[in-house]
Amino acid sequence: MAIEAVPQAAPLMAGERLSGLNYVAELRAKHWGDSGKELERFVADMRDKRDPLFEENSRALSAIFYLAKIPNARHELKLSELTTEEKKALITAMNHFRAVVSLFPKRLTMPN
Repeated sequence: MAIEAVPQAAPLMAGERLSGLNYVAELRAKHWGDSGKELERFVADMRDKRDPLFEENSRALSAIFYLAKIPNARHELKLSELTTEEKKALITAMNHFRAVVSLFPKRLTMPN
């Protein structure tokens, strides 16, 4: 005889995913310290002019800064020059993209 139960998991909406990711980021900061080095590496990789996709990477990074509501004049600063609030906004924006990307269709195809 099989046990039939109602599924316990339900898909999360983008806002719920974002809240969860931000909460986990707060817990990580509290228990394991700052992720500044990883964030600096990410920004450095996105700003690497040797990358063949440098232009696209710059646009993607600008989109993250824009979503974080960081003024255009501050987009080229080093992370160490950003305020704590700007860094928090940047991490929240990155988490927002992570939440949204997880909802993308799984098998995208290029149109003919």
